[in-house]
Amino acid sequence: MTDQTKTRFPAPLYAAAGAGDLAYQQLRKLPAVVNELSEKAAASLRTYNEQANAKAAQLREKAQTTDFDALRGNAASVATSLAQLAQERAVTAYTTLVARGERVVGTGVVEAADVVNADLETTETPKAVEAAKPASAPKPRKRATKPAAE
Repeated sequence: MTDQTKTRFPAPLYAAAGAGDLAYQQLRKLPAVVNELSEKAAASLRTYNEQANAKAAQLREKAQTTDFDALRGNAASVATSLAQLAQERAVTAYTTLVARGERVVGTGVVEAADVVNADLETTETPKAVEAAKPASAPKPRKRATKPAAE
């Protein structure tokens, strides 16, 4: 670490000024770097353009010799086999879900039926209930009298 000189400003301020000067010097070099990169990009673009033209010519030749009817038929058969496979998987998944649902619901229904049957067996036959005869007719209620207003 540097020793602080006897100046009026603290060392961090000098450090910030030094960083600013370094950034300024690097920015002054920027136009030259941009020109260099631009030239490299143009050269690369020419190379890539030539390669792309060559590849396009190869693909055109291949397209002229390709039997599209055979490709179409092959694609149709592959699509059909994939659709059948997907259908088989869907049926398998559906069947598995149905079996699981039957187990869940079936056990609940059987258990509930067992409980109901057990309750029916243990419950006694209800005895005939006779209607109770009223001892006497209900007495009429008396009305409360209101005091007279003054």
